Amino acid sequence: MKNTMPTDIDVPVVTIFGHAWCHLCAKMQIALESLAQPLGFTLELVDIEGNEELEARFGERVPVVFCAGQEVCHYFLDESKLAQSLARERR
Repeated sequence: MKNTMPTDIDVPVVTIFGHAWCHLCAKMQIALESLAQPLGFTLELVDIEGNEELEARFGERVPVVFCAGQEVCHYFLDESKLAQSLARERR
């Protein structure tokens, strides 16, 4: 039987890949911070500045939001896709 009490292991992680200086990244962070508790996820921020692999992967296409290893959206938050991704992650 699955434990119904939330633990750190049960909490999905939503990751933003972006730049510290990016205004869209800051807006995405604010939007996701406001949803983290109501939707039950932990937010992780990854600054791609200076990381050659991540800069090559994402370039100027930031912020990019990932959940469960899958890209959810980029540039602007898609709350519907995020909710779907979180629901799949919890199954």
